[in-house]
Amino acid sequence: MVEFRLPKNSVVKKEKNRRTPKNKEVPIYRVEVYRWQPDNHDNPHIDVFDIPRDECGSMVLDVLLKIKNDIDGSLTFRRSCREGVCGSCAMNVNGKNTLSCISPLSNYPSGTLRIYPLPHMNVLKDLVVDMTHFYAQYASIKPWLETHHIEQAREQRQSEAERAVLDGLYDCVLCACCSTSCPSYWWNSERYLGPAVLLQAYRFIADSRDSAKKERLEALDDTFKVYRCHTIMNCVDTCPKGLNPAQAIANIKQLFMTQK
Repeated sequence: MVEFRLPKNSVVKKEKNRRTPKNKEVPIYRVEVYRWQPDNHDNPHIDVFDIPRDECGSMVLDVLLKIKNDIDGSLTFRRSCREGVCGSCAMNVNGKNTLSCISPLSNYPSGTLRIYPLPHMNVLKDLVVDMTHFYAQYASIKPWLETHHIEQAREQRQSEAERAVLDGLYDCVLCACCSTSCPSYWWNSERYLGPAVLLQAYRFIADSRDSAKKERLEALDDTFKVYRCHTIMNCVDTCPKGLNPAQAIANIKQLFMTQK
């Protein structure tokens, strides 16, 4: 019988540090944060912080900023706009991938937050993961308009109906929450492009201004790039923007059949 085990140096240790407020009677958020420092060659561990609820804002990111600014400046995570449009602060909170800047603390009535980096990604430090492979896959679908077959004498206009086709596609912020929640992507990420990249691929295929629809479909039509999708639907469940990558993938599969 085959037995699978994690390498010893990847096993997460129990809590290492606990920071508790002096006044133990105030309502708190118990924040358990994944920590890993690449320089000390030690196993990852969990730090626990008890944060008074009246000392931070209303989003998960506010709790992390409170910890970094006032308690432990070594805590490392990505964040930028705080408006849910840059995709920087993607992480796993209580078992679900999300953008921490638009994830309300009211979603966690127990007051306990377990914050980990995105799954299935190499961790660089604490909550920061290596996005190199993900971005390389994104670049492979040529995420720009191809107009080499179109007369360039004037701008390429769209009707309202043609523009409406892109709703729910251009909104993707490439946070990778959907791809890193997809078991098919965990198993086949070297060849399967994953829901985020395929959503972006369909965004350009569906654009009336693009002239390379046939070439784009031909580039995607193999047994792994698209067809490793098994419609598990984790991508739809976890998308913090409320998008539907599974529908975009289904549309690509349908085009494979109708365009041949």
